[in-house]
Amino acid sequence: MSSSSKEVKYNKPKDWEKFSNYLWFNDELQIWLDISKVNFDLKDFHKVENRFKEVYLALDELEKGAISNKDEKRQVGHYWLRNSSISPNENIKNIIDLEISKINDFSNKIHKGEILNKNGECFTNVLWIGIGGSSLGPLLIIESLQKKHQGLNFSFIDNVDPFLISEKLIEIEESLSRTLFVVVSKSGGTPEPRIAMEIIRKNIEDKEIDWCSNSIAITMTDSELYKKASNENWLEIFNLPDWVGGRTSITSSVGLLAISLIKENIYDFLQGASIMDEITRSKDVISNPAALLSASWFFSGEGLGKRDMVVLPYRDRLQVFSKYLQQLIMESLGKKHDRDGNIVHQGISVFGNKGSTDQHAYVQQLRDGIDNFFCLFIELLDSPENLNIFGLDDPKSYLSGFLQGTRTALTNQNRQSITITLSEFNVRNLGAIIALFERAVSFYAELININAYDQPGVEAGKKAASEVILYQQKVRDIINKGDRLNFSEICQKLNDPNPEIIFFILRQLCFNKDTYSVYGNWSIPESLNFQKINLN
Repeated sequence: MSSSSKEVKYNKPKDWEKFSNYLWFNDELQIWLDISKVNFDLKDFHKVENRFKEVYLALDELEKGAISNKDEKRQVGHYWLRNSSISPNENIKNIIDLEISKINDFSNKIHKGEILNKNGECFTNVLWIGIGGSSLGPLLIIESLQKKHQGLNFSFIDNVDPFLISEKLIEIEESLSRTLFVVVSKSGGTPEPRIAMEIIRKNIEDKEIDWCSNSIAITMTDSELYKKASNENWLEIFNLPDWVGGRTSITSSVGLLAISLIKENIYDFLQGASIMDEITRSKDVISNPAALLSASWFFSGEGLGKRDMVVLPYRDRLQVFSKYLQQLIMESLGKKHDRDGNIVHQGISVFGNKGSTDQHAYVQQLRDGIDNFFCLFIELLDSPENLNIFGLDDPKSYLSGFLQGTRTALTNQNRQSITITLSEFNVRNLGAIIALFERAVSFYAELININAYDQPGVEAGKKAASEVILYQQKVRDIINKGDRLNFSEICQKLNDPNPEIIFFILRQLCFNKDTYSVYGNWSIPESLNFQKINLN
């Protein structure tokens, strides 16, 4: 036997064996997942493998249409969106297929100039109004996929910050009549998008621009927003089904409209998600990347969420991904009670931005500070073709070196990490990694026995905010009578046991408006007196 055909034997490092044994790769998607830098051994792995038997059963029931959001008695159907054939009935399948086709046809007509504004002009801009998952998904799509001069220009209003709304109106002032106003609200009653929409609408109608012929609603059929858009004959209404949660709405009309308006292929996006969904239905943990990912979260935080997730994508266009994962993971997993009613205070905190820029800001603590995290590195292997770097340092190699160096430096201090690598980044692979994390969240929730699909904390916050907003009007009504009243008198008239809320309301009312006179010292609340200014 020639020397070239001999098997080369060497002493394999233990770390290399673990890396090789737990490295996952899919040739079709060209995606790798490495969990070898998470602290677990073979015995730990076998224990979690046994727990996955029930996890798989739960996910099977979810996809078949079980009521998974029990607080709202809703199915959870985001997996059906990218493969309507697994829908629980023909009606849902037809709704999905029709909506995808409708979005694709609408966007093609926009790009071809077959849908014009009332002045006969093509649309050039989009002002997207939504909050939470209604904006984070589209923002991720635009930031990560849109190429310069491809499709429509996007701006986002994802908050009711008055300066944000003002700045966006200034930003699109020259193209207001050529702007599509997309309002996203599943229920149609969420205050933030409603308030922003009303302000934007009044401002553009003051400039004699027709709102209805420029506006699109994405909402549930028969919601208040749906009825408004339908009665006023808005340009278009797209369906956001009851069984799609905001944090998993990116493969619904919410994400698909954004993708199609920047001339990316929605079918490629859905295909990438569908391929990953099928891969992650595998009942073999070692060949299922979502099972491996969720198991690594479980090992790192000992099933109790003891470690935060620091997301470090090594490309600028994925810098929004950490914010996207923040909502998906924290809203799904941050729960006070488990399914049996026990108080568990579960969750995984997520933060991060991009490498290598932002690691200059906090890698010092990650390596040498408190050990309360694991890193999630995201590596891309592609690079643009239009850079002449002959004889110069290759920026892609530099980024790769920085990633590997940081990963090694953390490992040397027993700091844990996970690495996801994509051969290239495109619309299909974005769909795939979204689906990977969605399934990992679902798996992890089953491992720790919580419901990933309700959000009682969010609902409690909305309820408390609504109560404060009602109090704002009560405070205004009392002061607007014209009497000069001190702080204690106002609290007494409201019969309110929580004067802090009243203080916050009064402070908010009395600044930046010439409506009320204030006398006294703001650092001594009970010294304050308030009176409405006579504007006549």
